Amino acid sequence: MTDVHVRAMTKADLIQVGELAGALVRLHHGWDTRRFFLVDGVEEGYRWFFSRELGKPGVVLLVAEVAGVIAGYVYGSLEERDWAKLLDAHGAIHDVYVADTHRRAGVASALMQSAIAALEGQGAAQIVLSSATPNTQAQALFASMGFRPTMIEMTRSPDTLQSGDA
Repeated sequence: MTDVHVRAMTKADLIQVGELAGALVRLHHGWDTRRFFLVDGVEEGYRWFFSRELGKPGVVLLVAEVAGVIAGYVYGSLEERDWAKLLDAHGAIHDVYVADTHRRAGVASALMQSAIAALEGQGAAQIVLSSATPNTQAQALFASMGFRPTMIEMTRSPDTLQSGDA
């Protein structure tokens, strides 16, 4: 396992984290262009969004460094009861991403363990996350950390029936 240092994200990290978040969006968009949007300037959008989230109560923004380089990040938050989802107050992992050059080296595990500890430390009785269907490696990691499948998202687009995907 690589020597991974997980710490709180800072404003100084936003350029690098924006690049990683853009890569995450492109990965998802590549899996399903109809479900996952990709806009021009996605990196700038993430930098702006994360700059607003930094320091908010209940928000967890962490980076993992390997040899002084940001290798990945995780974004989570405390969420209130959601009647539409039948989900009581909980912690949520929204993003976890590791740069290609640092995969399979324990970075995602370190990020997830730190995010789980931070959310549970703030009172989260349960933590939920979503994973793109093709992302079986991430799903295996999540399962190894005690996450279990509970919902399946299904998407219908106006062109679904026309394209033969149904």
